[in-house]
Amino acid sequence: MSVFQKAPKAIPGAVSENFRAPAARTPEAENILRRLEWTVIRRLDGLLHGDYQTLFRGFGLDLADLREYQYHDDVRYIDWNVTARLQTPYVRVYNEDREVTAWFLLDLSPSVDFGSNVKKQSVSTEFVTMLARLLTRHGNRVGALFYGDSVDTVIPARTGRRHVLDILHRVLSRPERSGSHGTNLRDFFQTASRIMNRRSLVFVISDFISAPGWAKPLAHLAQRHEIIAVRLYDPLEMELPDLGLLVMQDAETGEQLFVDTHDRAFRRRFTAAAERRETELRSAFNQAGVDTLELSTNDDMVDAILRFADLRKRRSQLAAGGSLPKHLRRSHDVAMA
Repeated sequence: MSVFQKAPKAIPGAVSENFRAPAARTPEAENILRRLEWTVIRRLDGLLHGDYQTLFRGFGLDLADLREYQYHDDVRYIDWNVTARLQTPYVRVYNEDREVTAWFLLDLSPSVDFGSNVKKQSVSTEFVTMLARLLTRHGNRVGALFYGDSVDTVIPARTGRRHVLDILHRVLSRPERSGSHGTNLRDFFQTASRIMNRRSLVFVISDFISAPGWAKPLAHLAQRHEIIAVRLYDPLEMELPDLGLLVMQDAETGEQLFVDTHDRAFRRRFTAAAERRETELRSAFNQAGVDTLELSTNDDMVDAILRFADLRKRRSQLAAGGSLPKHLRRSHDVAMA
């Protein structure tokens, strides 16, 4: 179990850039993408109508128009010259003049193979496939970096459905790992910073079970790019039920521990350790200053994306002087403190 992970020594990650021809796409990849297109993406198209530009804005903006200020408008867009001349607040309205380039920084270390019902890696794979397809359908480009023991795969940013299938195939065709030297996200983020030169929208998808010290490189990455940390977790990592005698194995190091889950004191210590890790994660995300989407293995993917869309919309309102509703304050605390 991840709670018992020992902090591994930092190891340098050698990058093998896969700029070869697209891999052959398997029927499994096609079936997964088709299922998500019918069951998830079609639902999101309707539910996110009007919010797409809020979620995935380009970084080149062109002045389109001026209009009167409305409640919840961002005060940073007020045109003070026009406001002073007309004696009425006016705001500038912008259109994107550049498409979005998005990157998926995908943690595929052994710890994401864990799941009480569905594996964290399965949730990660569906999330990447869904977001990549949503983005490419609007003409945007997506790329990916895969991390095992190091950054071992770099898929350049391209567009189109075939490219999404290539990314999905690369994930599905990776060989299984029996163990690792331990995850070091610091190396992952430092390598990504060297590879991604142009400002992009970056999704970091990981359970963030790693050696410490990754918050500062993530903050450095966030100075150039818009970062969204997608944190994967399983309910069993938060609270351990009474399951009797168990042998627990650390997926990262292979270390095994024989435990008695019938012991209430042990379960309390387990929960306390999980809570300490939650506190440390929140502190690291706050230090990095990134938005955070938490994905449970029990989550409905559509509901998770809508929660995140609502959070980003409310944060825009907060910047304009509004306030967050109660049901979003915990997520805001995780992302922004």
